[in-house]
Amino acid sequence: MRYFSLLFQRAVENIKNRPKSAMKFIDIGANLSDGVYQGRYHGKQVHEDDLASVINRAKENGVEKIIVTGGSLKDSQNALEVARTDASLFCTVGCHPTRTLEFEADGVQPDGYLTKLVDLATSNRDKVVAAGEMGLDFDRLNFSPKEAQLKYFEKQLEFVSETNLPVFFHCRAAHPDFCAIIRRHRESIPGGVVHSFTGTKDEAAAILDLDFYIGINGCSLKTQDNIDAMCSIPSDRLMLETDCPYCDIRPTHAGYTHVKTHFESKKKERFDPALCVKSRNEPCTIVQVLEVISGAREEDPQALADVIYNNTLKLFFKGVQA
Repeated sequence: MRYFSLLFQRAVENIKNRPKSAMKFIDIGANLSDGVYQGRYHGKQVHEDDLASVINRAKENGVEKIIVTGGSLKDSQNALEVARTDASLFCTVGCHPTRTLEFEADGVQPDGYLTKLVDLATSNRDKVVAAGEMGLDFDRLNFSPKEAQLKYFEKQLEFVSETNLPVFFHCRAAHPDFCAIIRRHRESIPGGVVHSFTGTKDEAAAILDLDFYIGINGCSLKTQDNIDAMCSIPSDRLMLETDCPYCDIRPTHAGYTHVKTHFESKKKERFDPALCVKSRNEPCTIVQVLEVISGAREEDPQALADVIYNNTLKLFFKGVQA
């Protein structure tokens, strides 16, 4: 037992003392306004706010910029508030498909809701780098019916033409309708990325034909079919994300054998600000996404990281060079 205990201690020391990443990352989708980064889980305060520790851990592992996702008017306001806490943070402004009924909630006028989104984005261009999250999600029609999603996705594209921002897209189980709407408006969209991609090779090809990028996270790498679809995407069209606190890469995932970087964690009830919280994903783990992608594609991780980093600068941070 003492032998295995020594091995475990050495493994922990190796994790703590590993060299800092030479690779540079931009996490294009992080839900850092989620209460879990303030220590709240299901409405209960479990531990102290550790967002600063999460951000510092990301920086220590090569994450130079993080885009905090906005999923509604209120959520976008919260995302902007978080983005203003650190120079490395930016955000999106938009309404997620499962939240589109907010456009017509009691006392709300759809045009007024859209105007508030536009005003939030245009008055904070130093931090708002994309319109979104917007799109279609037919897996979760219990939150917002198909008709509302279609209507307010198309309406939000008016927002895109007014702000000239690139778009952070969501598409789940709705590929034909998504592409049909985009084709009608493609000329007014300055560019975009379809995030958290879990579709087929054919669906990836259709997105590429629209001249969009494709975002990959842990949910994009669960099965061999997912990995095969990811491998069909040219490297100059890829982006990386964690979609934290969700979409971590787990031992049951098809690409897990490619993961080389591991992070020590503790359960939230045994919180330690120096460590990750078990089962709560965070931006530092973006290196694992890169490791699975590069391993599955048999590509040099440093070279691939450089290409993806520059893809992201090109879309969201024009004029900034690596």
